[in-house]
Amino acid sequence: MAEDLTIIQGSKAEIYQSLIPQIKGLLDGEPDLVANLANVSAALKEQFGWLWVGFYLVKPDSKNSAETELVLGPFQGPVACTRIKKGRGVCGAAWQNSATLIVADVEKFPGHIACSSLSKSEIVVPLIKNGEVIGVLDVDSAELDQFDETDKQYLEEIISQILLQ
Repeated sequence: MAEDLTIIQGSKAEIYQSLIPQIKGLLDGEPDLVANLANVSAALKEQFGWLWVGFYLVKPDSKNSAETELVLGPFQGPVACTRIKKGRGVCGAAWQNSATLIVADVEKFPGHIACSSLSKSEIVVPLIKNGEVIGVLDVDSAELDQFDETDKQYLEEIISQILLQ
């Protein structure tokens, strides 16, 4: 397991290409999902300095155990919304659609959940295991139009590494 993170400068692709092997080192041999999600959140936040990086996990609804909802998991950043219903906000929509969502301006996203007024753009990547969404990676930026296809490609690769553990 890696114990330190080397922060580099460069193009977005170069940064991800340096970060991914380090994340693999953090994950290597560690079967605990929560520990791995915590380290990935910290690594992404430290490297990129985004406003908020974290995970929501699909769990039984607190009021109706026949239903499920996204429940806050490991994260780095300001306090966050604790529970999100399927289809609600960017996280709920990514869960419902089983697809990565990139939102250039969260104010223009129908039904956006404003956990922090500082959030301007967002990317949400679902964690899909055995064909079922088990959670989402949520990343918020204080800048508009922060995320693109490069982020999508590499964040999906990072999620695939988490799911291999």
